[in-house]
Amino acid sequence: MKDHIEELIAQALLDLQRKGELPSDLEPNVQVERARADGHGDYACNIAMMLAKVARKPPRELAEKIVANLLPSRKVASVEIAGPGFINFTLSAACQRAVVKHILEQGEAFGCAEPNSGPAINVEFVSANPTGPLHVGHGRGAAYGASLAALLKANGYRVESEYYVNDHGRQMDILATSVWIRYLELGGMQMRFPDNGYRGDYIYDIARSVRSEHGDALRRSATEVLADLPADESDGGDKEKHIDALVKRAQSLLGEQYSICFNAALNSILDDIRQDLGEFQVSYDHWFSERSLADDGTVDAAIEQLREAGHLVEKDGAVWFKATEFGDEKDRVVIRDDGRKTYFASDIAYVKNKFDRGYDRLIYILGADHHGYVARLRAAATGLGYDADRIEIPLVQFAILFRSGKKVQMGTRSGSFVTLRELRDEVGSDAARFFYAMRSHDQHLDFDLDLAKEQSADNPVYYVQYAHARISSVFAKLTDNGWNYNAEIGMAALKQLDQPQELALMKELSRYPEVLVGAAERRSPHVLAHYLRELSQSFHTCYNANKVLIDDEDLRNARLNLAAATRQVLANGLSLLGVSAPDRMDQDES
Repeated sequence: MKDHIEELIAQALLDLQRKGELPSDLEPNVQVERARADGHGDYACNIAMMLAKVARKPPRELAEKIVANLLPSRKVASVEIAGPGFINFTLSAACQRAVVKHILEQGEAFGCAEPNSGPAINVEFVSANPTGPLHVGHGRGAAYGASLAALLKANGYRVESEYYVNDHGRQMDILATSVWIRYLELGGMQMRFPDNGYRGDYIYDIARSVRSEHGDALRRSATEVLADLPADESDGGDKEKHIDALVKRAQSLLGEQYSICFNAALNSILDDIRQDLGEFQVSYDHWFSERSLADDGTVDAAIEQLREAGHLVEKDGAVWFKATEFGDEKDRVVIRDDGRKTYFASDIAYVKNKFDRGYDRLIYILGADHHGYVARLRAAATGLGYDADRIEIPLVQFAILFRSGKKVQMGTRSGSFVTLRELRDEVGSDAARFFYAMRSHDQHLDFDLDLAKEQSADNPVYYVQYAHARISSVFAKLTDNGWNYNAEIGMAALKQLDQPQELALMKELSRYPEVLVGAAERRSPHVLAHYLRELSQSFHTCYNANKVLIDDEDLRNARLNLAAATRQVLANGLSLLGVSAPDRMDQDES
């Protein structure tokens, strides 16, 4: 409908140009928005105020001329000028009712653009190191990333979602060594666990599986393991030097067997992450291996590309990328003085790999603690010769859990954080996904665990799901009175839907396509979550004021059509947020 009104205004402006009342070379940008206040129609346009200066007319006078030149439209009931020159449009009742037909005809496709008609976008999110369970912070990034990808896809973008598996480098070696130390402990060796090792019961679980499969094959003596290692931090030494030396000792003593611990840790935790995200209704098109960038030569190719472009410099035995030339706060090491490639070298190669795969735009969804990556990734893209503006990096703020008004401090399994699985076990996947989506990703989130479990109108996810279930229960009870649903009769009788609450509900339904566009353009799934609450409120108000299961067959079927359209939009929107649309809940009623 916005497009229709914008076209009406554009045609009126062309007429004014032909009449010489506006400059002939004027190329106005007509923008129509939903009216923000009741009594101001359905749509509003401020074009008269935008063009008043070039037209050399007061805004209100120009607005009057625009309105006088508007072509008649059966979709528009009235046009009014308000304030200094706003042009307000009120839709006809027939136009309002038409949305019911459109929704029932289009079903899941209502409000969506033609599939794969837009640019190709890679959306990478979560990408947590496979060194432990996902926590509630990862959960917020997962909910945001999955919902954003779904919204972009609904708007016609060719979207591919991706998880970047950090299966290469120092942290994975520390993880593998941690598993080996626990394996040795399970075999009876008495030794102090390194201060910088990975802790948690999940490390013991992996070590037990290694021991179950390989027995004592990886066992080495305490003397071999600990001889001449630098002191750990708790012994007055340096924990970084200690763990690095311990990693080298593990690799030296185990040789090829080192891969047993490495792969056991990687596969176990990655399988756990896959399962965790799957049960959270989050899936990926690609699980991309960081190790593959080194194996296929992409890291070396990216470094050579930067070298040929003159963006590398050797200093203190290391090779540095001159990132400050492209807006970063400091230059970055890509090859250490011992010849090892850095994590950032892999990041540069990953940028190259993504653009080489043909994506028009890259979206990296990172935690707020990774804000430093914004400048360095843009610098990497520019250094490689790509347009850095094709990279977006939304930063997801922290989520804080509250129970009984108090901040939740600890998780039961991890010992230091609340896992995503613990959250899902307590409140359910639906509540977690919806609560994560309710607030803008760039704002801190206070997650009320008690509210998320409430079965009341105060709980937003329950309130929305209950609207869907309430409609389903109405259809389920039709046969109790010997009635059948006849959509055709209802379509012919839509003109009988003339109650204020019915018209308001249809108006709310007609907003859905615009909400999808706005949420995708702003990269803001919370816009959709808020809309679903407003739609649910509009339905409940309408339902309470206008009984559906009545004797009048025409009006009954018209109202059933309106209910069915509402149910469809609720299901569509919830699906984009990764939330189920149940047909039954505890408080179902007719």
